[in-house]
Amino acid sequence: MNACINGELSLIGMKGCEKFTKEVDEWIATWRQGTEGERSGYIVRTDCPRFGSGEGKGLIYESLRGHDVYIISDMFNYGVTYKMYGVETRMSPDDHFQDLKRIIGAIGGKAHRVSVIMPMLYEGRQHKRTARESLDCAMALNELVNIGVSNIITFDAHDPRVQNAIPLSGFEDVHPNYQMIKALLREFPDISLSPDDIMLVSPDEGAMSRSIYYSSVLGIDLGMFYKRRDFTKIVNGRNPILAHEYLGRDIRGMDVIVVEDMIASGDSMIDVCQQLKAKGAAHVYVFCTFGLFCNGLSAFDRAYEEGIFTRIFTTNLIYRTEELLSRQWYSEVNMCKYVANIIDTLNQDETISGLLDPAAKIHARVEQHNTHLAQQQMKIAHD
Repeated sequence: MNACINGELSLIGMKGCEKFTKEVDEWIATWRQGTEGERSGYIVRTDCPRFGSGEGKGLIYESLRGHDVYIISDMFNYGVTYKMYGVETRMSPDDHFQDLKRIIGAIGGKAHRVSVIMPMLYEGRQHKRTARESLDCAMALNELVNIGVSNIITFDAHDPRVQNAIPLSGFEDVHPNYQMIKALLREFPDISLSPDDIMLVSPDEGAMSRSIYYSSVLGIDLGMFYKRRDFTKIVNGRNPILAHEYLGRDIRGMDVIVVEDMIASGDSMIDVCQQLKAKGAAHVYVFCTFGLFCNGLSAFDRAYEEGIFTRIFTTNLIYRTEELLSRQWYSEVNMCKYVANIIDTLNQDETISGLLDPAAKIHARVEQHNTHLAQQQMKIAHD
């Protein structure tokens, strides 16, 4: 790796991101090892202590003047707590966002450049106005830019058009496409990627763009569900789903990959998987960037026991409970190396276009997988 040319690199891991940031730091330090002037690590010690009333402040324990600072912040880490009036309180996305601004405020404009890596975009689902309601995500992006953030890097934004709120600032919407496929082939080395054996299904209209990408690079067919909603009611801020209607080819005997950006309560995803199995799908694999599992894991445990799905893949970009990590039906997709590569490249003012579109890597990995399967089949036939 080349030496940094655009400000000394510094990494800040907000509360709950310490382990993730440490692994990112180790990757960068390994790549830069032996380069003149480079350090053995780039993590800066910070803190956001709380007063008994719940108020807080941001602290940085070393100078960042002239540095190129990358702050990693998980808005959805409810595993982090603080005490308010003696009561242990879980941190909400609002709490994490306030702490992020406190650390940016503690930098005090002295850094050469501040970039925020926010894997799941804060208020990303409140991205458009359909009534007299707030535009929280757009307001948050504007606020970050106004206090000195140059670049915002997020993953699988619910609606990437929200970047229109900050048209003159950096906004990168990154997708874990290659990492998902790599994890699937690692966990199921005998899976066939032939268009006669497997297909993609989008669980709703909103997931079509990401599903089309997978379908195109893998060269397999695509089906979709559309959500029929009851627009006369609002439940938990949304119109309830009456039914999922399927559009696509016959899937009897085929494996199916379902692609989505997040699992919130999980009710919708389980319903989609149930319908796919009822239509004769052999195995159902779920690719989901963010696994929130807001209503717990019991419904997924039951669905797995009933054979409704085979495996759920989510990334380690947001908080995962120990209970989730222990589930037989769950596979984690590690994104630390990818994030480290993005940071290392941007710090040197180089293009990340190749990192954002991994089509060539996916094709190479699939070709390697198909060659392995063909060799196995030849060996079986020979024996």
